[in-house]
Order: sequence, then structure tokens, then C-alpha cells
Amino acid sequence: MAAEIRVGTCNWADHKEFYPPELERGRRQREKLEYYARFFPMVEIDTSFYGLPKPEVVDSWIGRTPAGFRFNIKAFRSLTRHERENGRPRPPTDEEVRDFLAALSPLRDSGRLGAVHYQFPPWFTNRPDARDVLLETRERHPDDIVAVEFRHRSWFDNDAWPATEDLLRELDCVYVGVDAPQLGSGTAPPILAITSPKLCIARFHGRNRTTWYRPDGPTSDYRFNYLYSPRELEEWVPAIREAADRGTPVHVLLNNNRSNYAVVNAFDFAALLDVPLPRPPQPILERIVERDGSVPAWVAEAPPPTEPAAADPSSGQASLDIDG
Repeated sequence: MAAEIRVGTCNWADHKEFYPPELERGRRQREKLEYYARFFPMVEIDTSFYGLPKPEVVDSWIGRTPAGFRFNIKAFRSLTRHERENGRPRPPTDEEVRDFLAALSPLRDSGRLGAVHYQFPPWFTNRPDARDVLLETRERHPDDIVAVEFRHRSWFDNDAWPATEDLLRELDCVYVGVDAPQLGSGTAPPILAITSPKLCIARFHGRNRTTWYRPDGPTSDYRFNYLYSPRELEEWVPAIREAADRGTPVHVLLNNNRSNYAVVNAFDFAALLDVPLPRPPQPILERIVERDGSVPAWVAEAPPPTEPAAADPSSGQASLDIDG
């Protein structure tokens, strides 16, 4: 029997035209997660990369989602060596590690924790000290699913990938397969690999070659300004299906968060993978029709969105091959 495939987006707050207008104003913005969870079964939290979430904030996320919902959460930036001190990447402080692990506890206890996502920077290259960091990362999360995303070709090129894959298997870490512009050393090739039986992740950043190396753009979503066509997403479908058929659950996450692109492509992917999702809101459907010229056939069969979740009392460009 095939394992479950979940489709979602990387963050829930910024999707234009997805939310009703009344949720875009004032205090009602906090209801966005509840609305999002009526359509999608999971989300990736990215705010945890920029700041350590307080336990009461995490409790509010739990209270606004149904019991089967899953959160993948990005590790705080010092844990992935994004923070610098005297021009060099610095390790996290004991306090940062403690506070990040404390933020995970409510998600874990409620059964909503998916994967802890470690997105390492381009300067995290394939060296012995970096491999030591991976071991340290795994030991920090003895009971969690740890997912690893690389952004440097040294983990892949010149026959490095088999050893990288073996290391992740040895550590029981999930490799995060990435679709992104193939430009220079700061990218990863589009590989979907099973390095842990617990989970497989495919993450989509868009293919905007002009903006990829422009993190200083006018808005935070500038570099992810790309709407995939269904044909581009189809390139990943065989590998995703194979992973699920082999019994590994799969998370498909859209990070092209400019405008409403991630939401549109999440619905596209669900249709391509036969993952049941509700009928999209009318503005999202109009965007799909504008792109494709007609209403997709799957829309007629899609059910209406679920009712909002009750408060919880316990308060996811080249030929693709699957490795693993």
C-alpha cells in the first residue's frame, strides 16, 4: 500500500488573494492559519528561522488546526550556521538551542510535529567540520524527524553525492529534494532521495534565474517570484509516486511565495498526484484559469473546504531519478 503524500506551502501568512478580505485586516489576521488548514493538511513554519517562537504562540497554532494537521518547522538560523561572528559562522548558544527545543515540545506532544527542517547556507560546504555539525544536529533531536537541505554543490558534484547520501542514511536524516534555479555553486541538483524510511521531502523554490541570488530584493519574496506550469511540476511526479509506493511518506512543499503562486502550485500538485484537496477559493481558481485558459477537470470533482477546526483542548528542471 502506498504511503501518504501531503501537499502544502512554506508559511501560511503571505498568500495574496487566497484569504477572504476580512482576514487581511487587524486582529482577524490571526485566523489565517485556521482558514489555511481547511484546504491543506500541512505547512512549513519559516518564522522560526528568524526568531525563536514562544510556547504560547506554538500553542495558538495547535489550537487553530485539526488533529491530523502537520507542521514542519525550520531550525533557528544560528543552528544552521547562518549567524556570523567576526565574519565567521558561529555555533548556537546553549540558550538558543534550549529555547528552540522548548518550542518544539507542544507540537511534538500534540502529534502535529512533522519534520525539523535544517536549511544550511551556501557556505556550509562538504568538509569534516560540516559533517560533525550534521552529527551534532542529529543528536540534538533523538526523537524527531530531522530534514536536511544543502545549498552548495560540494555535497553533490565530483562523485560526492553517494557519500552524502550514505551519511544521511547513517544519521537517519531526511534529505530535502529541491527544485530551484540551476546557477553556480549555491544550488542543489533536483534529486529526490530516500535517506530515511520516516519521510521524503520535495521543496520548490521556483526557477527565477534573475532573482535567485538577490536576497536583498525589494521584498522578502522577491527571489521566489515564479509560477510553475503544471508541465514543470509533472517532472517530479514519477519520483514522488515511487517514493510513496515504496512505503515512504512524502511532503511536497511550495516555497515560491510571491503573490499566490505557492497556493496555485500546491493545488496543481495535488491534482497531479491524486491527493484530494478541496476546491480552491475563487480568486485562486481564476488565477489557474488565467494561466491555463480553462477550468481544470479536477475542479468539478473537488469537494468544498472543510469546516473550521474546533479548538484543540491539548493546546510541503531536469530529468529526475529517485535514489534510495
